Parts: sequence; C-alpha cells; structure tokens
Amino acid sequence: MKIYIDGKTKTVYEKPDGNLILKFKDDVTGEGGQADPGANQVLGAVEGKGRSSLLLSQHFFALLERKGIETHYISADPKENTMEVKRAKPYGQGLEFICRLRAYGSFLRRYGKYARELQPLNHLVEITIKDDDRGDPLINEDTVVELNLMTQEDLAKAKKLTRRATRVVEESLAENGLTLIDIKFEFGSVDGRIVLMDEVSGDCMRVMDHDGDFLAQKDLYRKMFNNDM
Repeated sequence: MKIYIDGKTKTVYEKPDGNLILKFKDDVTGEGGQADPGANQVLGAVEGKGRSSLLLSQHFFALLERKGIETHYISADPKENTMEVKRAKPYGQGLEFICRLRAYGSFLRRYGKYARELQPLNHLVEITIKDDDRGDPLINEDTVVELNLMTQEDLAKAKKLTRRATRVVEESLAENGLTLIDIKFEFGSVDGRIVLMDEVSGDCMRVMDHDGDFLAQKDLYRKMFNNDM
C-alpha cells in the first residue's frame, strides 16, 4: 500500500479498493513542553499511546454508529494499530468542528477578558481550518459558505451532528466518572452523505477525572476500560 498522508499522529495508507488504512502513531502533540491534543507540534513519543488511540476510536465509532450517527469506520486491527475506513472527501482541505462544554485552552486565550477557566459552555461549536502553517485559524459560518467550503445546509447538518456526537461521547465518559471539556470532530462526504471521519480518541478531546486532572491518552484508556494494556 502507498502512503496517502503522513500526519502528526497517524500515517494513512491507500488500499487498492479505494479504502484507507489509518496507522496510529505513539507521537504526542503539544505546545511549550505541555501535551495538548489541539496543538500542531509533536513533542515526542509515548509507548502504547497509538494503540490507546486506536482502541478508543474503535469504541467511540461503534458507539456513534449504534446511536445513528454515520461514520467512515469499517474495522480495526489492534495488533497492527490500524483502522480501515471509507475514503471520505473533506470539505475544502479540512475543517474541524470543536464542541466546547467548558472554557479552556485556546478559547481562554482568545476570550480570557470575558471568560473564566472551566466555566460551563452550552455545547458551543467553533469551526477551524486545518492549516498548520496558520495555526488552524477560526473561521465563521458566513465565510465557510462564501468560500464554498460547505453549503449552508451541510454546515447546519455538521453543527447538529457535532452536538449529537459530543453528547454521545460525553455520556460514555460520564458513565466512567469522567468529564468532557471539549472535543473536535472532522466530517467528510461519502456518496453525497455527511459522515464523521478521522478519529475519536484522546487526540481530539480534553477529559478530566474526578480529581480535576486532565488525562493523557493512555490514562483515558485505563479509566474507560479499567485496563492497563
């Protein structure tokens, strides 16, 4: 198989049948020496982190599908840290839909004059452009439509799906005594339908335990499945 994309936390391979294979890496992203799932810099590698990402994604994709939210997920191979998915056409070169339940991270850096750390947010949805060189800038809804990245109808569907998917993940975490702070999703088009794509793991969410500590990928896996791998 040939490499389709070599990203920060995954290498994506193209299969002859058109499907894609996502190979999860042990690399961790962060900024200023601190791990941060929303950052664009790779800090280093943590053994077993890639497998945790895969198993969490496998769990959440299956859960989302059971709740009626269509995804590009097909199957997973934990031994190889890989996941097979349908090829989904991204919107533009990629948009990220961030759902915020509490104020933290870049939200506080932008709005710290008005917001306090961890104040509740009512499933607030923000949209960013996938563009490492420009720091994944925010984009407003009018601009998304004006630049023909999405139609107004698809944009409304994606925002609705973002909130639906967030609530599914939030409830699953809460069952294990964990609090979702924020999460980001990507959507693409498969046969003209909007589907949730990429991954759903600690690499795209912030999660806090009952002691108020933020969980790294492997710790999130342990808390969710009571398993030390």
